[in-house]
Amino acid sequence: MGEHPDCALIRRGYEAFIGGNMDTLAELMTTDVTHHVPGESSISGHHKGREACVQLYRRQYDVTGGTLRVELETLAADGRGHVISVHRCRAEREDRGLDMKEGMFFTIVGGKISDIDECHEDIDASNAFWH
Repeated sequence: MGEHPDCALIRRGYEAFIGGNMDTLAELMTTDVTHHVPGESSISGHHKGREACVQLYRRQYDVTGGTLRVELETLAADGRGHVISVHRCRAEREDRGLDMKEGMFFTIVGGKISDIDECHEDIDASNAFWH
């Protein structure tokens, strides 16, 4: 059995993100995509629209001096337009380090990512890192 098409879409998104290819990543999202980041940090909130999401991702790379690394561990689809991913996120920033599991809940509409809900293993640690 091959990979579910929704999982394949998300895998392509991870590959684009990991490779720093924001143009390809943007093509995989709807124009009105929203990425929800939990917590109370400088990156927390609801990033609405393709350009706002790409700006978020570029900012994450910029403030970490390019040290941000994401390692995809697993993908699971429900067959109704939702995919859950689990990955390990590592980064360094000034005198702080980040190393934790994160999860994403993706909604897919018309073969594109329309909504991303991000979950963190330790929201307080994430807040402290991204503050």
